[in-house]
Amino acid sequence: MDLDQRQTIGRKRRGLLIVLSSPSGAGKSTISRMLLDADDQISMSVSATTRPIRPGEIEGRDYHFVDDAEFDRLIADDSFAEWAHVFDHRYGTPKEPIKAALRSGRDVLFDVDWQGAEQLSVGLGEELVTIFILPPSMKELERRLRARATDTEAVIAGRMNRAAGEIGHWAEYDYVLINEDTDKCLAEVRAIVAGQRLLRRRQLGLVQFVRDLVSQSG
Repeated sequence: MDLDQRQTIGRKRRGLLIVLSSPSGAGKSTISRMLLDADDQISMSVSATTRPIRPGEIEGRDYHFVDDAEFDRLIADDSFAEWAHVFDHRYGTPKEPIKAALRSGRDVLFDVDWQGAEQLSVGLGEELVTIFILPPSMKELERRLRARATDTEAVIAGRMNRAAGEIGHWAEYDYVLINEDTDKCLAEVRAIVAGQRLLRRRQLGLVQFVRDLVSQSG
């Protein structure tokens, strides 16, 4: 085996699971889309949900839209890495695509709340990096929710009431960012991902690579 081959082996790695959480309106979905556009090594985890499909959404790309009976079956079959109730509907993350991505060295991005992050950490803790995104202020959070022009006053009020409780879980995350500027926040997320990819435990074949490297000294 020549040096170039050994270097290639030394650079192989396991996939990384990236969790982004935030209260609704803090910018999590926007950052997620920008991160996916900027990095072709990352794929979005597609959750199953019992909520109705929204205009512009596509089955299998945005979510797997299922009814309550199918969601119950998936729970019974232990098909979810995590699932939770969010705004009167249920969301769950299928296990198999995660396992396949980790084996192939691809990274998976999760757009989940603190409940989802907590459940993922139980079985996949070493594979996870968790990032919580805060708004710069509650006033700005409300402004962003209204600017989306997709929710009723009652829904906005509900999201604002829920936000304080969600923010209360910030200390459970590995990293906490304040999204004052979207581009700056994206750059910070990308820096976190870059650092996590280089952790020793994620680099496959490194032990043998180092042994081969040292053997050249003789």
